[in-house]
Amino acid sequence: MQVILLEKVANLGNLGDVVKVKDGFGRNFLIPQGKAKRATEANKAVFAAQRAELEKQQAQLLVAAQTRGEKLAGFNLTVAQKAGVDGRLFGSVTNNDIAEGLLAQGHEVKKSEVRLPNGPLKTIGEFPISVALHHDVVVDITVTVVAEA
Repeated sequence: MQVILLEKVANLGNLGDVVKVKDGFGRNFLIPQGKAKRATEANKAVFAAQRAELEKQQAQLLVAAQTRGEKLAGFNLTVAQKAGVDGRLFGSVTNNDIAEGLLAQGHEVKKSEVRLPNGPLKTIGEFPISVALHHDVVVDITVTVVAEA
């Protein structure tokens, strides 16, 4: 299936690229999420007419993400969880916990933007975490997991 990308998609292409993707990826993810349209002649004409407007919207999203990134850069979040004597948690700290903690501190972050490369945090300590606010804006923060009193 060939689709026209309506925004930048990681590992696929930029706004306006016509790319060939597997049918399921296009039907089940790209098109319902509004990230792409089928590459028919009619859709190509509609896209050509709206290209400037879509580029302007993407530029605004990038500027907003950069502003949020400047506020968040180098932030240190402390999360308290129940832990055993050996420093292992009874449970784990997930991207949802981190997003809720950042939201409580006044930073607007969705759980899908928090990147945990090694999975949930299961021990006490300091961990470097990436927050992807936009495809081009990735901010590093530090999450400190402490034992709950």
